[in-house]
Amino acid sequence: MSEPVLEVNLPDDAATAALGQRLAAALPDPAGGAFIVYLAGPLGAGKSALARALLRALGITGTVRSPTYALSEIYPAGRWTCVHLDLYRLAVPDELEQLGPREWLEPAHLWLVEWPEKGAGVLPPADLTVELAMRGTGRTARLLVATPRGREAAAQLGREHRLGS
Repeated sequence: MSEPVLEVNLPDDAATAALGQRLAAALPDPAGGAFIVYLAGPLGAGKSALARALLRALGITGTVRSPTYALSEIYPAGRWTCVHLDLYRLAVPDELEQLGPREWLEPAHLWLVEWPEKGAGVLPPADLTVELAMRGTGRTARLLVATPRGREAAAQLGREHRLGS
């Protein structure tokens, strides 16, 4: 069961990008296993922008495509292999099996999953969920943790970057 640990006000796109950078810096040791991050929220809430900023912070310099049509994009990023999934177009969760997600459960695989509810029952549970919502002209992000590694990442994020709840 996930529990909220941190809420962050994101007044503009730069703040969303900064959160992505902070999340990248707070990731746990890749040797500890795959790390699953769900990015939840309505259309336009900033899920892809947050994922793009996190991937850039991990050293991805080429084009970072939104995997809306391909469903997945894989990026080698230093010690991580990043799996960016956008499940918006998934008709049924079983379609996810065709992508081969079990091999992505290896250590040092970071999953960034947009629209995780579309993969319910097939996706592994999240370590950390970032719920994005529109708030006026900006956004809010609420971080929920479900595992000790997720709690560690959220605590690191809150400590090092002085984000208030």
